[in-house]
Amino acid sequence: MSSFAQLAASTKDPQAWIDGWVEIRAYTALEPLKVVITEITAEHLIMEFEITDAARQPMGLLHGGVSMLLAETVASTHSAYICDISKVAPVGIEINGSHLRSATSGRIRVIGRVLRSTRSFIFHDIEVVHVETGNTLCSSRVTNYLKPHN
Repeated sequence: MSSFAQLAASTKDPQAWIDGWVEIRAYTALEPLKVVITEITAEHLIMEFEITDAARQPMGLLHGGVSMLLAETVASTHSAYICDISKVAPVGIEINGSHLRSATSGRIRVIGRVLRSTRSFIFHDIEVVHVETGNTLCSSRVTNYLKPHN
C-alpha cells in the first residue's frame, strides 16, 4: 500500500489529505496542469488550476478531455475520501459530460458534489467553472463502483 493510501485509510483530516494528494500528483497526468485541491469535505471536493498550454487544444481553447480528466479525478478522489479505502477501492465505471462554453485563459474551478452514495456506488455531479466569469464550462456526472479488496 502506498504512503498516500495508508494516510487515506487512517485519517479524514482535510489538510492531511490535501498534503498527501500533492505528493502523489507528481506521478499523474495532473502534474503538468498543476491542479490543487482547495477544499474537501464529506459533501464535496474542489480542485483548481490555471489554463496553460498544457490544458489547451490546438485551437487554443481549454481541451474538453482535460475537463473530463478533472471530472473523473474529482469524483474518484472524493470517493476515496468518503469511503473506507482499507476495505474498498473506488473505480470509475461511467462518466458523461456536456461542454457548455469555452475558455482560453484564466482560472478553472472543478466542483464535485455527491448526488447519492450507497454501499456499492457513489454518484457525483461535477461542474467545471471559469472563475473569472462564473460560467459553467462543462457539466458532468461520474459513477464510482466501490470495489471490495480481495
